[in-house]
Amino acid sequence: METTRIGIDLGGTKIEGVVLSDGEPAIELARKRVATPSSAEAIIEAVVDLVRSLEYETVSTATVGVGTPGAISALTGLLENSNTVSLNGRALDVELRHALGREVVIANDANCFALSEAHDGAGAGAGTVFAVILGTGVGGGLVVGGRLVRGRNAIAGEWGHNPLPYPSAWERPGMPCYCGHRGCIETWLSGGGLSREYLLTTGHRMTAAEIGERAAVREPAARAALEVYIERLSRALSLVINIVDPDVIVLGGGLSNIAALYEEVPKRWAKWVFSGRRGAGKQARVTLATALVKARWGDASGVRGAARLEVVKDTSSLTRML
Repeated sequence: METTRIGIDLGGTKIEGVVLSDGEPAIELARKRVATPSSAEAIIEAVVDLVRSLEYETVSTATVGVGTPGAISALTGLLENSNTVSLNGRALDVELRHALGREVVIANDANCFALSEAHDGAGAGAGTVFAVILGTGVGGGLVVGGRLVRGRNAIAGEWGHNPLPYPSAWERPGMPCYCGHRGCIETWLSGGGLSREYLLTTGHRMTAAEIGERAAVREPAARAALEVYIERLSRALSLVINIVDPDVIVLGGGLSNIAALYEEVPKRWAKWVFSGRRGAGKQARVTLATALVKARWGDASGVRGAARLEVVKDTSSLTRML
């Protein structure tokens, strides 16, 4: 039997599986999806059935990686912060390992997204890739030298739960975040954050996608809301650049479809980035070398990245790709 890689994207409404070939470049051999059951036991059974079905279809035996919202706690070994609440508090990797009879690696869905885009996506060939999901929430993942940085606490890349940098007086203390703090980047830069900005200025509700579409045809209110969003995104990403200084920042999620982000944000973030080439602040007008690009694989990046997860001896620091 051919050796392949199976990635599982464990979402709140669907479970998707993909089979990638073991060679390079990786070729997608099969893809299937099923609805996400309500109970943890049924979810585990569904994942096992999906893996076996994909292997049968491709006549292969595969490694298995799983991407899911939340992460396995480095302290407890239990899943935390998944939007599939029935799985929280369970040793999901251990349960799947026993059910499948083989090793299973689990990583946060944003980390899987980052690994996919760094390997053969929009960040391919770059030494350091920071990948961002701008959608219902705001996630992130970091890949250095082809390796996914997981972190000692399994939270590397979680830029969305830091305060929005350089806030104006009226932005303090910010909206409450589900994490228990106020003013997190996620509350400002999620789809809900953009929609809220439009609501505050117009009194009308509109989705982030609709705001982006209307801004593209130069509707004044939508353009004004998007202008504020772009300025906040520029500030937030300047924090990432100051700490990580990545070669490439890849955007995914629903808001990554707003074309203006890729033109406008790189014009502005240098204002808040410390660089030895010139002074910071209002005098900063030099374009940074950091590239801002749209994800190549879009919604498929999560499941493709999951297929590239591999067990390592020291999971406290790195999860390697195959």
